[in-house]
Amino acid sequence: MHEQEIKKIMTDLKNGKVEVDDAIKKLKFLPFEDLGFAKIDHHRALRKGFPEVVFCQNKTIKQVVEIVKILSRDNSVVLATRATIEMFKAVKKHIKNAEYNEKSRTIIINKKNNEHRPKNKILILTAGTSDINVAEEAAVVAESMGNKVERVYDVGVAGLHRLLNNKDQIEDANVLIVVAGMDGVLPSVVSGLFGKPIIAVPTSVGYGASFKGIAPLLTMLNSCSPGVVVVNIDNGFGAGYFASMINK
Repeated sequence: MHEQEIKKIMTDLKNGKVEVDDAIKKLKFLPFEDLGFAKIDHHRALRKGFPEVVFCQNKTIKQVVEIVKILSRDNSVVLATRATIEMFKAVKKHIKNAEYNEKSRTIIINKKNNEHRPKNKILILTAGTSDINVAEEAAVVAESMGNKVERVYDVGVAGLHRLLNNKDQIEDANVLIVVAGMDGVLPSVVSGLFGKPIIAVPTSVGYGASFKGIAPLLTMLNSCSPGVVVVNIDNGFGAGYFASMINK
């Protein structure tokens, strides 16, 4: 529940358009709603400007459906990450406008008209094609939060001419999300060439010595170029969310 919705309830109560009991009913679950297996944080949108995001991994299909149904009751945008196609099909039975992004494994319910996005844009770069799934999670999150997002994929350091071919698009962005596995060098290179805030995302893509993302994580944390912050391994959600906060 957003601040403007609460103001409307209070204004309607003041003007006699709603009864006290009706206003109480609408506000009753504002702090959180206890489902037994989960406590839905209805206050999140008021505090953070965006409702609670559902992390579906290790949840049952029934749990995901119940949480998403309740969140969609009071929010115009609902996002669920790390969701399976089976979870989506179960949600779709109850919420017809639910959509699924197979690459990012996200369920999106968006009742808003997002034509009026801010002019500032977020640009997402990946080192390789294998990093796209994580990049798409970041993109979907940022788009769901009302941002204009562009993508430039497969421009890693093994062929730097591919990156430089997109320099105008990079310069035009307000904030960059740079996703890389293997050696994880791309964020440092981009930061050294462009004066943009960079959110670096290490991925678990790579051969044995990449240690499932630990090697690129350490590379990014040890970047000698200022202006780079690093999220956890494969954490496209965290990158997209933080990029949105910077962009706004």
